[in-house]
Amino acid sequence: MANIPMDIITDLFLRLPASTLVRFRVLSKPCFSLIDSPDFIESHLNHTLQTGDHLMILLRGPRLLCTVDIDSPDKVSDVEHPLKSGGLTEVFGSCNGLVGLSNSPTDMALFNPSTRQIHRLPAELVDFPEGSTTRGYVFYGFGYDSVNEDYKVVRMIQCKGGRADELVFGFPYEIKVFSLKKNSWKRIKRVIPAIQLLFYFYYHLLYRRGYGVLASNSLHWVLPRRPGLIAFNTIIRFDLASEEFEILDFPESLAHENIDIGVLDGCLCLMCNHEFSYVDVWIMKEYKVEGSWSKLFRVPKPKSVESFDFMRPLLYSKDRDKILLEINNAKLVWFDLGSKRFRKLRIKDCDSSYSAELLVSSLVLGCRGDPNEVERRKERQAREDELMQQSNKRLDTHLWIQAGVMSKARKLYKRKHKPIQGENGKDMALSNFIKIP
Repeated sequence: MANIPMDIITDLFLRLPASTLVRFRVLSKPCFSLIDSPDFIESHLNHTLQTGDHLMILLRGPRLLCTVDIDSPDKVSDVEHPLKSGGLTEVFGSCNGLVGLSNSPTDMALFNPSTRQIHRLPAELVDFPEGSTTRGYVFYGFGYDSVNEDYKVVRMIQCKGGRADELVFGFPYEIKVFSLKKNSWKRIKRVIPAIQLLFYFYYHLLYRRGYGVLASNSLHWVLPRRPGLIAFNTIIRFDLASEEFEILDFPESLAHENIDIGVLDGCLCLMCNHEFSYVDVWIMKEYKVEGSWSKLFRVPKPKSVESFDFMRPLLYSKDRDKILLEINNAKLVWFDLGSKRFRKLRIKDCDSSYSAELLVSSLVLGCRGDPNEVERRKERQAREDELMQQSNKRLDTHLWIQAGVMSKARKLYKRKHKPIQGENGKDMALSNFIKIP
């Protein structure tokens, strides 16, 4: 490659998946420097997002965390990550090739499955309000703040365990935001009154509604109506740039329907769920413009499922004739917009139940990983080396003492006893009488 101009190499490398580029770093020092450079990492991400190449699905099931190539479902790769523990690791969002992982509100990380690099978030304890002793519901959000060029994690925790449990208006709560650029947490104190609905004692989020949906530099949560308690649906947005909450307007005709929220083709969408018959998908073509909402398509209930407990559109096919749907956290199907037919996306050796996140191939977080994680690995290795040295010293000391004891035993024996003559007239060895290990 020494004779190939660097601009041609750069153009070629932009078309390759991140996992391949990680291996190509060893080709030469120029290649190493190119792939690790922030400018190339950004250009590679932009190229991938524009072309839609190297798209994957991250699957999390009871026994697995793996990536699947959308164009080649037989290419399944298990994902091992340092955050893995005995319990289930939550995947609470995906953005630009990174996913948010959580074992608990104080054990969280950003992880790049393509490069296997991880950035552990500093452990941030819950500041329990007075009278509260335990945490209740925990809501997460993860996204890229394009205004400040920063990746952010939102953690909202309901607190309980004291007098607050008796309040008519629900539990006290804590909201904090993590900035990757600053590598620190910040508490959000100014919130709109509607955010308190998230923490009402009678309010229960459906599975995964606790994860914020990213669109137009904001995270979104849907607060579904509850007959007799909450009259209509509400959508709350958190602006990643200003770090403020707002209410997002949507069609009044959906205010009393069973709705869920998602993102399709970069636009915010709503799924109006008629459990036993169909799901209508609405899309907001121009963000924060109420009049830009329109019904995009209807998905009839497949014969293979009893009801639509959960349905979410993930992406268009390259010819835009089909849409990949996730149904009931159990299957992925291609839905033909013209014929209204379904075709199951069969994934090799996959659990029957899983959640799915779209994942792009990127070099975000770099190939060297979290410097803090590197330091932690060095510290662990240093401790292991120190323990090994101590163990070797103890072994050497034990052998030295044992050898000294045997030497003294030999000398003492020679003083008290004359050599014993054998049948051949030679002295018999001391070892015939004393067993030396």
